[in-house]
Amino acid sequence: MPSAYLLAIDQGTTSTRAAIFNESGQCVGTASREFRQMYPQPGWVEHDPNEILQTLVHVFPAALGQARIGATDLTAIGITNQRETVVLWDRASGQPVAPAIVWQDRRTADFCKERKNDEPWLAERTGLVLDPYFSASKIRWLLQNDPSLRARAEAGKLAVGTIDSWLLWNLAGGQVHATDMSNASRTLLLNLRTVEWDVDLCRFFDVPLALLPTVQPSASRFGVTSATPFLPAGIPILGVAGDQQSALFGQGGFAAGEAKCTYGTGAFFLLHTGETPIHSKHRLLTSLAATIDATPKYVLEGSVFIAGAAVQWLRDGLHVIGQSSEVEALAANSSADEPIVFVPGFVGLGAPHWTPDVRGAIFGLTRNTSVADLARAVLEGVAFQVVDLIDAADRDIGRPLTDLRVDGGMAQNAWFLQRQADLLGRPVLPALAHEATALGAAFLAGLQAGVWPNLDALRRLTQAGGRFDPTWDAATRTQKQSQWRHAVRTVIAYHSQKCP
Repeated sequence: MPSAYLLAIDQGTTSTRAAIFNESGQCVGTASREFRQMYPQPGWVEHDPNEILQTLVHVFPAALGQARIGATDLTAIGITNQRETVVLWDRASGQPVAPAIVWQDRRTADFCKERKNDEPWLAERTGLVLDPYFSASKIRWLLQNDPSLRARAEAGKLAVGTIDSWLLWNLAGGQVHATDMSNASRTLLLNLRTVEWDVDLCRFFDVPLALLPTVQPSASRFGVTSATPFLPAGIPILGVAGDQQSALFGQGGFAAGEAKCTYGTGAFFLLHTGETPIHSKHRLLTSLAATIDATPKYVLEGSVFIAGAAVQWLRDGLHVIGQSSEVEALAANSSADEPIVFVPGFVGLGAPHWTPDVRGAIFGLTRNTSVADLARAVLEGVAFQVVDLIDAADRDIGRPLTDLRVDGGMAQNAWFLQRQADLLGRPVLPALAHEATALGAAFLAGLQAGVWPNLDALRRLTQAGGRFDPTWDAATRTQKQSQWRHAVRTVIAYHSQKCP
């Protein structure tokens, strides 16, 4: 039997990666390419949808070359993507009619504040909070900002979607306008229980139903490629999932009680809850997991807006490191006598606080504070936020999480993972495969293609790449968490005050 090769497209916030996996779940070829981040106004974050497409031209051939196979050797394609980011395009020309509005964008904060009284019924219907993070208010803004677009949208001449839908449309030559359950559940437009676009939600956000894609299970037949300069026609596209659900799937998180945290631009904690949606009492989110059939599966999720982006700030903003990887050694040289606390609220705080107007702050600076101390505080600021998420999840499900699986760029930083375990008081298990997000997309496509017969076969391919056990005593951990929470309360109070 010839070898099977799965191509995973991992379209992230700052780069696009192509990864090719074999039937053993091993990555045999990979390539990535960064693209521009555009900040036209304070709080606005945009991407050029065509520039994102152009990255595929570069990463596909490079990944195939590294794997030493041709495009015709591919069994299927899976897609995983940055979630909540929206693209609006013309159905006839296939061209975007505006820049993509990125998940980090805060331009709709005023609308969300004005309609905050509607949050209880929105949360009950969608599992989400009313926040600029999600797609619906972004779509509303696009249509409100240009009246001509609304008329075209209502006439069925435009299409909208998260980045997976944009990639599908272009890979399939404009023949497919679809998304999967996991991405759809992050829009504030999907009914969590019926797994269908909700008429009441669309009316609330002034989004015409004619704009929206078809919703499918994450492992299903989405279409086939049309001929492009970098791919031949006819390759089936069989898996789609939002990046965080894909990472959970790639780490073998198929069942209730299994959890992971991915450290990318932000940090994202997901806890699988099986076929039962749990509505959080502690401001976590309820979303759909990556699904292998029409039966919906759910997750509790907490999102930290700034994780790896804080390390990028040290590199690109303060220029105290030349490469992100240098932060590990720098933090290890910090002084325990300089207990500074860094709250990385550059674009607000996500779960469980949901305070979009908060900004970052540093507490405890002295004349002896060094760059190493700042690096340590930045890494701890990310870890503290994850502790807050897991504490909320523990209370929602009524029992403590036993351990935490982790992946993403910061999961390669051993100092950081040890500090995460110390602050959490539980073991941290890094994924053996650094490409867990891409692997999840490959798993979904491979299941649908029959490369693997069932989830048990996939589970045998997933394993931890090590273990970090906590070394701090409970008193130290409690003291550190108390300092952190006091700092967060202070930052929120400061930005809640009206300036004279």
